[in-house]
Amino acid sequence: MKLCMIGAGHVGLVSAACFADLGNEVICVDSDEGKISILKKGTVPFFEPGLEELVRKNAESGRLSFTANLEEGVKKSEIVFIAVGTPSRENGEADLSFVEDVSCKIAEAMEDYKIIVEKSTVPVKTGEWVKKIITNNIHGVEFDVVSNPEFLREGSAIQDFMHPDRIVIGVETERAKKVMTELYKPLNVPLVITDIKSAEIIKHASNSFLALKISYINAIANICEKVGADVKEVSNGMELDGRIGKGFLRAGLGYGGSCFPKDVAAFTRIAEEAGYNFELLKVTEGINRKQKELFLKKVKKALWTLNNKVIGILGLSFKPNTDDMREAPSVEIINRLQAEGAKVRAYDPAATENARKVLKDIEYCADPYRVAEGSDCLLIITEWEEFKKLDLGKIKSLLKNPIIVDGRNVYEPEELKKMGFNYFAVGR
Repeated sequence: MKLCMIGAGHVGLVSAACFADLGNEVICVDSDEGKISILKKGTVPFFEPGLEELVRKNAESGRLSFTANLEEGVKKSEIVFIAVGTPSRENGEADLSFVEDVSCKIAEAMEDYKIIVEKSTVPVKTGEWVKKIITNNIHGVEFDVVSNPEFLREGSAIQDFMHPDRIVIGVETERAKKVMTELYKPLNVPLVITDIKSAEIIKHASNSFLALKISYINAIANICEKVGADVKEVSNGMELDGRIGKGFLRAGLGYGGSCFPKDVAAFTRIAEEAGYNFELLKVTEGINRKQKELFLKKVKKALWTLNNKVIGILGLSFKPNTDDMREAPSVEIINRLQAEGAKVRAYDPAATENARKVLKDIEYCADPYRVAEGSDCLLIITEWEEFKKLDLGKIKSLLKNPIIVDGRNVYEPEELKKMGFNYFAVGR
């Protein structure tokens, strides 16, 4: 099929490359001409494992192309995906100005039947507004609006697209249903065909539930610390219950990134506008915020005072296998450490350049050992795989004090204590 993907961010670019790899002709549109220039050269503007190779492969085959000309993309395509940003406003609701702007431009460019697909994470009833906007800006051209929310995790987005648990499609007509079903047929996975509003709710409900699981296990971890239990053993016992399921039960510093914080806030606001006080999600947010406070208390307990202390940080991105610094716990933690007079040196395998944009007065190091050298304490903020394989004996010899405060439970407490470390974990 001929597809247009408007937005070359994480969702849009991954989806465009994967659709092209399935044999479709995809035009990826973005208003940022600098980003388009980067993509045309065969590189990508952010880190996602395997994406650069997939983009280059499909661009060279001719199935994937890039342009800043939205009109060109719309006119050449049968299906137009809206994958633009929906950032949070101060009150938590989603800012839909980009969606509105793009919807107007799509309407102006349409000359024949199109399927307009919401791919961005949007509040319920957005489909109605997109339909009204397009209707008010065209005359005599048929179209359908579809909700097709994404469930891509940064760091494993290609795998998630090609091997999803399910695909959600919200439609109003049989015509749109038939085309969208055919588009996803090569993936051979369950399709959830529903109405548009239900599809929009499924996305927010899913992400908010996962955020709730993270906050729940962190609350359990706090209880475990007080009574001397091990949250890792508790979560292992919970996950074997089929009603609970595996995943998102790892205690740590809480959730971050571009999705969970934004989606929980947006869903809370959506509920309020509908007349429902979603207290459960408010508590979820509160627990998530508190995890960073509790972590900083551990650091102070280990060092007594922070003024003039040199603190080493391992991991800056909000999660491993991404360079995304949006809502990364490292930002608040480092800012708080610096406010109390600490000097910070840090290392991240992928996020250093993005970190430089939001974190100042930090010594960025080339590897974890340089971070440890002469530091009063070492903090684990992001659980990159390489941190699990460090020579801990060497780390101990380099540290001024053998102190590790592990915000992601990367190591086993007993092993670290046997090595002579003063080791602080979460819920263990």
